[in-house]
Amino acid sequence: MQPFFKEEKMNKTVKFFAGKASEVLAKEIANAYGSPLCSSDLIKFADGEFEPSFNETVRGADVFLIQSTTPPSDNLMELLLMIDAAKRASAKNIIAVMPYFGFARQDKKGKPRVPIGAKLVANLLTAAGVDRIMTMDLHAAQIQGFFEVPVDHLFASELFHEDIQKLNLENLVVASPDMGGSKRANFYANLLKTGLVVCYKDRKEANKIGCMMLIGDVQCKDVVIIDDMVDTAGTLSKAADLMIEKGATSVRAYCTHGVLSKDAYEKLDNSKIQELIITNTIPKNHRSKKVREVSIASFFAQTIKSVVSNESISEKWKEK
Repeated sequence: MQPFFKEEKMNKTVKFFAGKASEVLAKEIANAYGSPLCSSDLIKFADGEFEPSFNETVRGADVFLIQSTTPPSDNLMELLLMIDAAKRASAKNIIAVMPYFGFARQDKKGKPRVPIGAKLVANLLTAAGVDRIMTMDLHAAQIQGFFEVPVDHLFASELFHEDIQKLNLENLVVASPDMGGSKRANFYANLLKTGLVVCYKDRKEANKIGCMMLIGDVQCKDVVIIDDMVDTAGTLSKAADLMIEKGATSVRAYCTHGVLSKDAYEKLDNSKIQELIITNTIPKNHRSKKVREVSIASFFAQTIKSVVSNESISEKWKEK
């Protein structure tokens, strides 16, 4: 017996738009996906306000808005306005692709009378009308729970693991620059089947370190420091110098997000660290030969394909 209705497969319309902070990366992701980056404008007014607009229809489309929310907060506001514009233009699904999730370090109250910035950002994105979030290496994984929409939390370990293996380091040991990152570093140590050392630091205030001690043996070891981000590079530089002092053969660092603020490049150049490997979640013109970038474009493009086709993301990367 023939069915009453013949099922027809409808091709999904997928469109990519870039925020001003991530135009280069957005183009790379769109190209890796096999789709052009769609045209949009950002009109700036005399008083400092701005208004994004799409130069083509998004009606019924899966719209991917690519923007890292690095400072200034204009980047976050631009993303919120883009979400609102897509919603009012009848987009079917609105996905905020945020390779770097700003305010992620404000994930809890560290002292009285302070905000939880990451939760506020989650509320703003939800209120604007986002249907899904895609990001990489959140500073605190529990930020995913701040949302009432799906969050695709990607890990740079998928990229860094392969890069570390290509180095062919004979006496490899993985290190965490602080106690808070020990779980992440331990994951890499298990992945690479090697040992783990941890730095203990006494931080006097934000971006200022007191004393630092090393837990574990680095004598004659090639050390790979793992962290989610590098900001002023104070911790990283001090940890590298301490490890060389303790007998390490070489020290490299793999950090997902290269914030690299203030005099970070000078600290890196003056330290014993051999190389800093980061991803391109944050656009930068690097001022140090020690810094090398690994592109996340293909990784995000593959993940977007899984989302569009309703396939498992985790299973796909387990197969690799």
